Amino acid sequence: MDWYFVAKTLHILSAAILFGTGAGIAFFMWQSRHADNRHERHFAARHTVLADFLFTLPAVIVQPLTGIWLIHLGGHDPAAPWLVGTYALYALAGACWLPVVGIQIRLKTIAGESVLHRAPLPDRYHHLFRIWFLLGWPAFISVIVIFWLMVAKPL
Repeated sequence: MDWYFVAKTLHILSAAILFGTGAGIAFFMWQSRHADNRHERHFAARHTVLADFLFTLPAVIVQPLTGIWLIHLGGHDPAAPWLVGTYALYALAGACWLPVVGIQIRLKTIAGESVLHRAPLPDRYHHLFRIWFLLGWPAFISVIVIFWLMVAKPL
């Protein structure tokens, strides 16, 4: 069995899941801001949190594991500049993603309470939503640059 092929396939699949699910979740959640119905916003937040735990979290774990495996199998220098760049960008994306997950959980809770109490969404919801949106950009851009570094290995 060609273990390099297995590791590379798992790495690419988990990267696709990470990026694709992240983009899909972001789109789904972002679109919910147009919903007039609190139930729809709660639905979006609830399923965004679920998708992050079912898809994004496993991909976040698999990525560095398969990356280390590929470095080992491929005989790459772990301190190569293109790899160091990926490590830094992955850390930046993670530093943005962790608070985003916490914010998503809070948005879900706030929207759920709003539904339960038949109350309008409080200003806190909208404030957290803006922070969620802003934190998504550096993570999204980081992942795109990581893809480029993985393909081009320019440094």
